[in-house]
Amino acid sequence: MDRIDLDDEQKGYRWETEYEKTWEAIRENEDGLLQPSVNDMIHRAKRKRLTDRKNVRLGMMRHLYIVIDMSQAMVEVDLKPTRIYCTLKIVQLFLNDFFDQNPISQVGIIVTRNKRGEKMIESTGNHTALMDTIKKLMDVNCVGEPSLQNSLEICLHSLKHLPAHTSKEVLVIFGSLTTCDPSDINETIESLVKYNIRVSVIGLAAEVKICSTIAKLTKGTYDVIMDETNCKDLIFNHLNPPPATANSESSLIKMGFPPYMNDGEGKSSMCVCHLSSTVNFSTSGYFCPQCESKYCDLPVECQTCGLTLVSATHLSRSYHHLFPVDLFNETDCTNGEKCFACQIEMTKTSQCGHCHNKFCIECDLFIHENMHLCPGCASKPGIHR
Repeated sequence: MDRIDLDDEQKGYRWETEYEKTWEAIRENEDGLLQPSVNDMIHRAKRKRLTDRKNVRLGMMRHLYIVIDMSQAMVEVDLKPTRIYCTLKIVQLFLNDFFDQNPISQVGIIVTRNKRGEKMIESTGNHTALMDTIKKLMDVNCVGEPSLQNSLEICLHSLKHLPAHTSKEVLVIFGSLTTCDPSDINETIESLVKYNIRVSVIGLAAEVKICSTIAKLTKGTYDVIMDETNCKDLIFNHLNPPPATANSESSLIKMGFPPYMNDGEGKSSMCVCHLSSTVNFSTSGYFCPQCESKYCDLPVECQTCGLTLVSATHLSRSYHHLFPVDLFNETDCTNGEKCFACQIEMTKTSQCGHCHNKFCIECDLFIHENMHLCPGCASKPGIHR
């Protein structure tokens, strides 16, 4: 059982300090309707997802380990159909968007059950291998208790040897209210802090003190979900690269940009990425410019010489995080006014400060989270943001 810290800055109980009395926040309008007030609260919640990240140093090459609780607590049905099934489906969607937004990053998956931690797949940029791993986990039984310490130790041993310019992150999806650890977890936390490993936790049940402590000391985040939609939002909050730590180093990184070779007359060879699994003989592939090793897909780190192999599009898609679209300004909306992008009538509107076009909140979110380009500014070549 966790010891209660009487000097903790968070005084009182959760329901005394951070509980929002929604019945006081909702007000009837002049027609006696509550829906406009509810819509306004939803609008403000969506706007909170957009934060100004200008002049913020970001960790572009991310190494993320996702720790999934597969203890007995994950068979609960408060998330439909079960906690574990809902979690795995959201993680699948998360991985699709993660590699779209962070193509030169890598992800590994660890599960914890029966008081143990087990690495299901090493940190990799192979999206197909990660998706296959998630599908296999859907047939794995959730049993026993989780072990936060064992899981974090696995992450620590994998991440501490990485160079200082990389962003080392752990995302724990935790459904239990207990953790069974073999020794003092505080020593593990100290090691995580020493190697600049950021640990974020998403709780599926209720707040757990040790999870809050881990996230606070490692400069991560800790959230507890309210429902399935909120669970997806909290997990998707980790799509964007986090701010780099103050003591992280900057260094030049050697990369290779191999073209795709498809020589039908050449000799067939097996790619390096399939040496330990399915045999794949072909005459086509990406050949490392340094050692001539062949790979099926990019990006990848060459297993022979260690060179990072990417394409120009991968690098450009990672680069846009450094130059985010300026936040739009909330303005008044006249009756019948349509969104510049989707041409749907708006109830709430956001206006670009450069091209002065107005957008609905959904297009506002899509522009800042997916497009990373204002369509109004792009249609006027003379405008530079």
